[in-house]
Amino acid sequence: MSQAFSAWRVSELVLKEFGQAMISTDANKLASTQAGDVSAKPAALYVSLQEKTAETADLLNVVEPSYLIDTFLNNPPIDFASMQIAVENTETPAFLAEFDLLTTLDDDAQQVRSFFEKFPFLRKFVRFPTLFVGTTATEYANYPSLLNYQPLLDALLKEAKQRGAQLVIVKDVPENSPLLSALENSKAEQLIRESVDAGALSVAGQALAYVPIDFSNIDEFLARMSKTRRKEFRKKLKDSAHVQIEELKCGDPKFADPEFLEVLYQMYENVFVQSEIHFDVLSRSFFHDLLNNSNGGGRVFFYRVDGRLIGYNICFVIGDRLVDKYVGFIYPDARNANLYFLSWFYNLEFALKNGLKFYIAGWTDPKVKAALGAKFTLTRHAVFIRNPILRKILKPLQSLFESDQNFLDECSSGSKNGGSGAKN
Repeated sequence: MSQAFSAWRVSELVLKEFGQAMISTDANKLASTQAGDVSAKPAALYVSLQEKTAETADLLNVVEPSYLIDTFLNNPPIDFASMQIAVENTETPAFLAEFDLLTTLDDDAQQVRSFFEKFPFLRKFVRFPTLFVGTTATEYANYPSLLNYQPLLDALLKEAKQRGAQLVIVKDVPENSPLLSALENSKAEQLIRESVDAGALSVAGQALAYVPIDFSNIDEFLARMSKTRRKEFRKKLKDSAHVQIEELKCGDPKFADPEFLEVLYQMYENVFVQSEIHFDVLSRSFFHDLLNNSNGGGRVFFYRVDGRLIGYNICFVIGDRLVDKYVGFIYPDARNANLYFLSWFYNLEFALKNGLKFYIAGWTDPKVKAALGAKFTLTRHAVFIRNPILRKILKPLQSLFESDQNFLDECSSGSKNGGSGAKN
């Protein structure tokens, strides 16, 4: 907490300097660019380019069906622009979006949020048009295996300049991931290293939750937890015994029904609205294409009470992995039935029955997923800040945007000091 506060105090002084600079003509021009006014941008920048297809065989770090990348490229989230960056006969998926820096602040950075609540007219200065490498539909950044990455970085910075993006973020680059090959981990390390050499900040990213299926049944999995937690989980499972579960494969004719798709989309929106992190809003066309593709191992698990649909979970079986992607809930019914908890254990059972080796549970909610027995593999972001004043502001604040790393460090510290760590 003290580290976050001191970093913010340092940058308050820089903010004053930044505010004085805004008086100049050039800085005012910069401010209008950084304000992130989507309506002021050419409409073409915020419209999906049609029928884009990624050469996913040439891309690294793909742990889900490759068609998810194509589905994203052709149906980007609302107000996002998808694109591909061409370098050396390869294409790297990317997208342009307005990014609010407060989205990923650490929980300990309440002073920062309070500052912008006190001076709301400054909020526009933390929203920036940003070019991201990767997609929001994949766990990791996907890019080709290149001898060196400088040509790709040069192409990204050129694209950012042309599109008025103040930031370039190579997002979710794996860091020694147990889910990837030695080559992929080596290339990830190389990309971060060469990005830093080219002027990027290396920022700790989100923690990807996963569970190795190294147990023979759920009782064995629960035995790894404390007695109190085992008792709590068994009670929740018993209390949810009345919930009926149905499985459909993606491509089932039921997903061709527009009314049914609208129900599912509205349930997804329910989850989005109550989420703490608001970044990408998936489009209806994305859901349509996702659910009507029968070639990607998609499974949708439906949860009902007395025949009434109260939730669903979209997952994918690929290789030896079950990859958890999207959920939709009806509130408060889903909470009353402990659906988040129930779906976690149903997915573990599914992975067990189908001989899979990993359940990949996605980003967000690391505290909850740690309590449910997940392990984590961290990522890094390479962040290029094109404006030197903005870079001066953000560099000392870097630790405030590393919330997952900070949480896992706290868990590790608690364990070393005799605490119970993430499992309490």
